Amino acid sequence: MRYGQLVLGPAGSGKSTYCATIKQHFEDAGKVMKVVNLDPAAEYFDYEPIVDIRSLISVDDAMEDETYKYGPNGGLVFCMEYLVANSNFLQEELDDDDDDYILFDCPGQIELYTHMKVMRDLIKILEDMNFRLCSVFVVDSQFMVDASKFLSGTMAALSVMINLELPHVNILSKIDLLSKSSRKQLENYLEPDPDSLMAETNDDPWHKKYRNLTEALGKLIEDYSLVRFLPLNKDDEENIADIVMTIDNMIQFGEDADVKMKDYADEAENDD
Repeated sequence: MRYGQLVLGPAGSGKSTYCATIKQHFEDAGKVMKVVNLDPAAEYFDYEPIVDIRSLISVDDAMEDETYKYGPNGGLVFCMEYLVANSNFLQEELDDDDDDYILFDCPGQIELYTHMKVMRDLIKILEDMNFRLCSVFVVDSQFMVDASKFLSGTMAALSVMINLELPHVNILSKIDLLSKSSRKQLENYLEPDPDSLMAETNDDPWHKKYRNLTEALGKLIEDYSLVRFLPLNKDDEENIADIVMTIDNMIQFGEDADVKMKDYADEAENDD
């Protein structure tokens, strides 16, 4: 069995930072974690990918095509559809070692995950390659510190969960960039209380018109516990370890096989 996380989220949500943080956490523990870049519009990341979709196709390739003349969003969709149509690229680039644990850093285009089928097609390809997967939906915590934005982010996360039909975890990124007052306010949304959310939106003109809709959404979140967020502070090792443990339990990583360990001794000998 092989294991993987599909790291998803809007543009600028901190997906690549999440991948770099989790990879570094594994390396610090002497374990092996690999990252695959599936973002054809990526320009820079804080990790070294073992596979890069841009060696197959980039968003610039799609946008510069004289036949299609795609814009940025259409180009991203085309690139993912091209990857699915040429799935042998992943099969050839990824070795078939059992117990692989790979982060798939996906594009920052929310439509790919909320209602389009291309990501489900990609999931099927990876599952056929013996991957046990979960989806990690990353949201920038700086845009989730008021009730209206929290409800919007929650509904986006719920759409992703329903569309992809995978074990799922939601991450609030960039906690380390929040002020103390914002961090305290954010705590109210980690275990959301619909009554508190309603009270916060009472002065919103839009809310006065659509109060019943807001109440229904809040009650849905509370009654079924459908969406919860885990905060990620990349400077807090205990916090990172908690997130890793949660996801590992979801995909049953390591329960039926030995965990690969990085051989630092061999590296030291090679350096000599």
